[in-house]
Amino acid sequence: MERHFERDLEELKQRLLWMGSLVERAVHQAVHAVLDADERLAATVLSEEDAINEMQIEIDERVQRLLALQAPMAVDLRFLLAVSRINSDLERIGDQAVNIAHSATRILRHPQVKPYVDLPRMSELAEAMVRDSLNALVRGDLDLAQSVLARDDQVDRLRDQIFRELLTYMMENSSVVYPAFELILVAKNLERIGDHATNIAEDVIYFVAGRDVRHPALDRR
Repeated sequence: MERHFERDLEELKQRLLWMGSLVERAVHQAVHAVLDADERLAATVLSEEDAINEMQIEIDERVQRLLALQAPMAVDLRFLLAVSRINSDLERIGDQAVNIAHSATRILRHPQVKPYVDLPRMSELAEAMVRDSLNALVRGDLDLAQSVLARDDQVDRLRDQIFRELLTYMMENSSVVYPAFELILVAKNLERIGDHATNIAEDVIYFVAGRDVRHPALDRR
């Protein structure tokens, strides 16, 4: 029975990592639909949304079944609770990728507002945060998880910089208001992806060390 449970936990982890790979690909393709003006990439992201949603449901059902049938304790219980929360964050990252893909299809109807400089940097940073948060889960790597938390402020600063630049363009030239606003939405969605990656890293810390770091002020008390 114990070996069977361990096998179920490993299968659950593998399914979660597969979902993570789908989500990472969706984010990468959605952003490059904007950067490379490639509407086919946007269409691919939209067509694969259902697969991510279906996997979220499957993982939730696996977690519920293991909780009900095995009554896990200690580290196994923390793992299942972390998987449940990570699963939700991954699905939401998939939603942000879909939002970016929709923005891409609208942006492509207009001339490019400005050269893309900060947006690629922001997307690379957000994508790396998602990838590293999942790698931290696989390795049980607290240092890697902490590094994800430290990068969240960098994403926020790039978002603010992009907002300022695009607002300046919009004030100087009313013809770019529509595509510039869509680019602001892209940056906002990338910032949210960074937030969800941060959530995943916090859940990894909870799983590995049993510490809840979601509210640092409370953690210091």
